[in-house]
Amino acid sequence: MTHDTDIPQGYKATALGVIPQKWEVKFLGDLLSRCTNGLTYDVSITCGIPVTRIETISTGEINYAKVGYIPNESGYETFRMQKGDILYSHINSLSQIGKVAYYKGDKEIYHGMNLLLLRANNCLDKQYLYYTLLTEHMRHMAQIIAKPAVNQASISTSDLKRVKIAVPPLAEQRKIAEVLGVWDEAIEKQARLIEKLALRKRGLMQRLLSAKLRLPGFSDPWKELKINKITIIRKGEQVNKDVLFSNAKYPVINGGITPSGYLDIYNTKANTITISEGGNSCGYVNFMTTPFWSGGHCYTIEAKDGINNLFIYQLLKNNEKYIMSLRVGSGLPNIQIKDLGNLKFMIPTYQEQTAIAEVLTASDREIELAKEKLERLRRQKRGLMQQLLTGKKRVKY
Repeated sequence: MTHDTDIPQGYKATALGVIPQKWEVKFLGDLLSRCTNGLTYDVSITCGIPVTRIETISTGEINYAKVGYIPNESGYETFRMQKGDILYSHINSLSQIGKVAYYKGDKEIYHGMNLLLLRANNCLDKQYLYYTLLTEHMRHMAQIIAKPAVNQASISTSDLKRVKIAVPPLAEQRKIAEVLGVWDEAIEKQARLIEKLALRKRGLMQRLLSAKLRLPGFSDPWKELKINKITIIRKGEQVNKDVLFSNAKYPVINGGITPSGYLDIYNTKANTITISEGGNSCGYVNFMTTPFWSGGHCYTIEAKDGINNLFIYQLLKNNEKYIMSLRVGSGLPNIQIKDLGNLKFMIPTYQEQTAIAEVLTASDREIELAKEKLERLRRQKRGLMQQLLTGKKRVKY
C-alpha cells in the first residue's frame, strides 16, 4: 500500500500506481474509435490487394512479404487500413499474444483475420497508443486476460477494452511519442547499416571465395578438393531432452539454429564449425566460439593440417543454400554425411586461405559490433519508454 507521505509532490496514487497529478487512468476502450476483427478471406489467392495475417507482424513490424490477398474488386473498403492504425495479435501462442505493429501508411494494405485493428480517438495520440501497447504493463495484461486453448490463446475485444492505461494530457502524449520516435529512427538507421554491412560482406565473400578477387601478393593456382579430404566430419552424440537445463554452462547444438538446451559438460572444443544434420534448419552453418555439446543432429567440421579452419567456415557459409538443398527425407529432413563429404571446392594455398579468412572475419566482427550497438539502443529505448509512460521521467511540452 502506498501512503500519502510516500507520494512525491505533483503525483498521485492510482490503480496503476503513482502517476503525475495531471495524468488520468482510463479504460483502453474509451480511447479507441475502432477495435475490430479483420476480414476473413480465401488464403489460396496469390495476387490482388494485400491483406494482413498473423505472420505479417511476427517481427513487430508490418512485413509486406508475408501477406495474404483479396481480389482487386472485393468491396471491403471498410477494412482498408489508415495511417496510425495498430495491429494487435489477439489469437496466437501465449508467448506471442499481444504483439503489435504500427502502420505508417507507406503501402496499401487491408486488415485481415486473426488480428485486431486498434484506432485511437481524438483523446489519444496514435503513436502514444502504440508505445503504450509495447510496455511491460500491457504485455503483462495480455498474459492475464488471454484465454488459453490447446495450441493457442485468444483475447476478446471486450476484455482488451477493459484494460486500464495511464493517460497524460494530449500535448504530453505527443511529446513522449516524439522523443521515443527519435530513438526509433536511430534504431532503424542502425538496422539499415547492418543490412548494408551484411550485403557488402556477402559480395566480398562471393568474390574472394571464387578467386574473382585476389588479395595482393597471391597468384598461385587453386586446387579442386573434396571436403572429406581436407576436413574431418563427425556426427554428435544425442542426449535426452529431459537432462537438458536452461541455465547450465554449455550449449547443446542439434538441428536448430539456436541451442536446444544446456549442459554442465561438453564434448566439443571451442572454435569448431557446425552444420545442422536434421530438422527444418538442416544445412545451417555456424561457428561455435565456445565449448559445446554436439548433439545427434549436428555435424562438426575440423580442418586437417594445411587447411585454415576459419577459411573452411567462410567457404561453407557462402554455400549454405546449396548445402541445405542436399537434404533428403519427406518426414524429418536430414543431410547425409557422404553427401556433405563429397562437396567439391576450389582451395588456395594455406597462406591465401588465412588472408581471405582474416578479411572475412574482420567483416563479420564489424557486423557483430553493429548488432551489439543495435541491441544497446533497443535496451536504452525500452528503459526510457518504461520511465516516460509511467511518469517517472517527464518531458517538457
